[in-house]
Order: sequence, then structure tokens, then C-alpha cells
Amino acid sequence: MSTAPVHIIGGGLAGSEAAWQLAQAGVPVVLHEMRPHRRTDAHQTDHLAELVCSNSFRSDDAEYNAVGVLHAELRQAGSLIFQVADAHQVPAGGALAVDRDGFAAAVTVAITAHPLITVERGEITGLPPADWGDVIIATGPLTSAPLAEAIRALTGEESLAFFDAIAPIVHKDSVNFDLAWFQSRYDKEGPGGTGSDYINCPLNKAEYDGFIAAVLAGDKTDFKEWETNTPYFEGCLPIEVMASRGIETLRFGPMKPVGLDDPRTGRWPYAVVQLRQDNKLGTLYNIVGFQTKLKYAEQARIFRMIPGLENAEFARLGGLHRNTFLNSPRVLDGQLRLKADLRLRFAGQITGVEGYVESTAIGLLVGRFVAAEKLGQPIAPPPVTTALGALLNHITGGANAETFQPMNINFGLFADLPPIPGVKKAPKGRDRKAALARRALADCAAWLGHRDAA
Repeated sequence: MSTAPVHIIGGGLAGSEAAWQLAQAGVPVVLHEMRPHRRTDAHQTDHLAELVCSNSFRSDDAEYNAVGVLHAELRQAGSLIFQVADAHQVPAGGALAVDRDGFAAAVTVAITAHPLITVERGEITGLPPADWGDVIIATGPLTSAPLAEAIRALTGEESLAFFDAIAPIVHKDSVNFDLAWFQSRYDKEGPGGTGSDYINCPLNKAEYDGFIAAVLAGDKTDFKEWETNTPYFEGCLPIEVMASRGIETLRFGPMKPVGLDDPRTGRWPYAVVQLRQDNKLGTLYNIVGFQTKLKYAEQARIFRMIPGLENAEFARLGGLHRNTFLNSPRVLDGQLRLKADLRLRFAGQITGVEGYVESTAIGLLVGRFVAAEKLGQPIAPPPVTTALGALLNHITGGANAETFQPMNINFGLFADLPPIPGVKKAPKGRDRKAALARRALADCAAWLGHRDAA
């Protein structure tokens, strides 16, 4: 058993979660975070676990939604990120959303106050020195160029990349509630919610058509030469890219009006823009699904065309940054070790998972894997019937290395249900999802050593 510290590079969601899991197991940690000495294009603060895009951890439904199942498994496993997220939630219908500043500040306090965690600020500009021993690289999608190049040289693989876009944030008191109204889709209540958690701004056909035309014509950020062939991630497309795919695309995406009754007409509008609470005070709201590469002046002009936002004041405008990730099925083993150098493990978005929840999950797993190894307690990976196991399996061999792209958790990654004796037809739809969810939580509890899934 070794008590030498584990070095973690990157203080985002995955790095913070990995550090917490190690320290809670009794293993000392040195957590390296380059901010504030070296900043990124997306971060605004020096906090650990800063949320740079949405403030939502997505659906909290652990019965019918795969990401909600992953939420529940992370809570079972003692995730720091979810302890803090639950304490800082803001209303968001059926989703778990947080006050982003309060959340990151609380994670930072928890990490820096832990007696077994030392936080060192400064950039790591190459491969970690050999005398560091065990290392977890959790530098995320904005890995600094020198470290990314060192990893590329070591693996012999070209890093894959995609663009990720950031949605703007609006001051609530600048919204015109003569036109906008509060309602969750189908009045659905969520954690801490009331069924009226989103601000909805309605558009008629003429307004929608005019908005789409303006988005398509608006002045956009120019890419650097080395960025021009970098693909977008399909789950986080800029609105102008979606609009370019057809005039109706946004109306069947983030601007879909279903389940929302305009109180002025009692009917669904032609299209809707939704805003979700972004801080605990309820003073800031982000525009849901409105990631964009429009230039700042164009964003302010075009988004004020939306009824209800004609006088909008923006706390933050949208942006665009380049994300990088490993071809993990090719270069990582089943415990997230780099095949070319087994002392190096990876966690978070750099492994090719997409989303806050998924990044946290991989951070939790890698922390547990390293802790078990350091303490001489062998650990099996979580079963592929669990959300944790399904996600891990996908990035470490389940996905096709030739076509590997970032992936959110979904029921398609779970091991299928076995046949039921005497039953000819397997469950489908919501029944199948519910059965997969029940099995996942029970199997995760068993893997963790819990008596039940509660």
C-alpha cells in the first residue's frame, strides 16, 4: 500500500470529483489547476468546477431518463459534485439546475478545506514528471496546447476535436412580462420546482421567420485556419448552424412550442424561446439551447428581436471554443489508463464523454480505481447494466474507434434486458426504460456494497 500523493491535473468537475473520491478513501491528492495563472477562452472565475456553458445537469428523472439514472448512481456513490448541486439547485422543471456561482464556490471550499487535498495553481506544460507516480489528467475540453501536444506525441493519435458553444445569460428584470410568461413544458415539476420554472417568449410565424433570417445573415466569429475543419458536437450546435439546416429546424429543436400555453391566447405559439434560472437569487436566466458563434453586437441586436427580450440586458453573451478529446477506445484501457503509459489515467470530457454529469461520472470512477489500487483493494468496474458501467464501457471499447465521437449517457449504451421466461414480448418504450433504470440502480447499489438501491 502506497501513501504517495496522486497528482490530478485539472480542477473542473471530473478533477474535483476524482480528488474528493481519493481523499475520502484516505489517499492524499495534489490537485493542479492552471487558473488564474493561465486563463481559458471560456472560464470567467478562478473557482474549481466552474460551469462554463449551461447551469443544468439535465433531467433528474431516475425512472425513465438515462441521465437521471446516472444522477441517482452518483448520489449512491457519494459524489461531491451532486452533494453540492443538490444544495444549490434552482427551479428548472424536471431538470437539476444550479446557481452556477454558488455551486462552484461551494465545491472550491470543500476541496480546499479537505486535509488530504493540496491545491496548486499553475500550468502543467508537458507530460508529468516520472517522480509524480500516479497521475490523473482531467484537463477537459480546453486542455492547454503544450500538454495536449505532449499527449498526442505519446499516444501517436491525432486528438479529435469539436466546437462547443456557450449560451447567453439575461437579467430577469429586463424581460418584458407583458409578452413572456412562466411555465414548464406540460407544467412538469422538478427538483425544487413548481411547474412554472421557465420564462417563455412566444413568436408568431412572421416573427420566427424574421428571427431565422437575421440569425443566418448575422456577422459570425471567424475561425482560425487550424479550426476550420473541426466538427461540431451534434448535441450542442450553435443556433446558426441549426438554422442553416432548414427554416423549421429550430422550431423542432430548442424553439419547439409544445406543452406551453400562451396565457394571452390559451394556445401553443408558433415557436418559443425558453429561459432557465441561472442563479439562486433568480436574477439571471440563460437562453436555453442558444449556443452561438454570432459576434457580440449581433447577438444583442438579434436576440432583442425575440418578443419579451426587446429590452434585454445581458450578463454574458454567447461564445465559442474548441474542445479536444482522446480516441479513448483506442488509447485507454478498462480502468482509464493510457495504454502507452499506465501511470497516466484520464477523466472527464477529454475521454470523449459529453456533459457535466458524464464528466463527473468518469472523475468518480477514476478516483475510485486509483484509490483501490493505492490501498491494495482490487476493484472491478461497475456492471454494464448500470449507467456508470455503460458509459465506461462505451469509451473504453464499446464504441467504434474509427468513428468515435463524444457521447452523452443514453439507454442505448446499457446492456439489454434478458428474456423473461414465459413472456414472448420484451418491454418497450417507457416500460423498457423503467426496467433498465430499476436494474441499473439495484446493480449499482450492489457494486458499491449497499444493501439496496435506496
